[in-house]
Amino acid sequence: MFVTARPTANQDQIPVDIVAAIQELKKSMNAVILAHYYQDSEIQDVADFIGDSLELSRRAASTDADVIVFAGVHFMAETAKILNPQKLVLLPDLAAGCSLADSCPPEAFAAFKAQHPNHIVISYINCTADIKALSDIICTSSNAVKIVKQIPLDQGIIFAPDRNLGRYVMQQADRELVLWQGSCMVHEIFSEKKLIQLKINHPHAEVIAHPECEQAVLQHADFIGSTSALLKYTAESPSTQFIIATEPGIIHQMQKAQPHKQFIPAPPTTNCACNECPHMRLNTLEKLYLAMRDRTPEITMPEDVRLAALRPMERMLAMS
Repeated sequence: MFVTARPTANQDQIPVDIVAAIQELKKSMNAVILAHYYQDSEIQDVADFIGDSLELSRRAASTDADVIVFAGVHFMAETAKILNPQKLVLLPDLAAGCSLADSCPPEAFAAFKAQHPNHIVISYINCTADIKALSDIICTSSNAVKIVKQIPLDQGIIFAPDRNLGRYVMQQADRELVLWQGSCMVHEIFSEKKLIQLKINHPHAEVIAHPECEQAVLQHADFIGSTSALLKYTAESPSTQFIIATEPGIIHQMQKAQPHKQFIPAPPTTNCACNECPHMRLNTLEKLYLAMRDRTPEITMPEDVRLAALRPMERMLAMS
């Protein structure tokens, strides 16, 4: 990740009506606020667009705003910058990283790629700009299976960085992939034992899960899909109870859309709130306001890296 940050002055001067102040800044800056489903509910409520990685990528590519404020994690803000090199891209907290992206260091992945010279690389969008630059095609959890199915059967594929999503894609596309062994700390923390207990306590609840979860959890799911697919499923299903095996930030949108239904977060293996992404939760309304007020921290990157990362992004958008 490449970032430019300047010292922020008067950080204690936060407006009493911070939502109104953010809206005013947005208007004066010609800014757009993009927020992932895993953000806190108060951030989702001030965003112009809320979505999963694919939807936010499309929004970032099509916006006519001068400033993109990305309420998410750093690889998402990098993606917005890759698609919008002339725009100012802000990230409220530079420490909002991603355990999955961190699990795939560029140097190690380049060596792994060299061990499979006849393979193309399809990388999940939850990776750094450097990994995107080493890839042939980017995918999201929404379109990974569709993209893999478009590749000729005699073409070897490296899939990175998420091994759990990779296994799921292998099953759905019915083909072998060479998997980089990365994972998301949030989606690996769900307890199969506690999930079964929840199913016993709520016998009419449907279990819905993100494909980044481990196979032990996915085998109990009635539906598996991306965050946007999970949201759509809860709206269309006649069921009134759901056990949600993904980051619980998505539940805010589910409850807004279907207030008469019950949404139960799947429990982690411990008694902590480990099923909440600690990186996503670093962003706050106060940091969002300060980033807009001071126009920093800004996401930047060398043009050669951006262009190399752009090509597989464009292939994904064309194949989606």
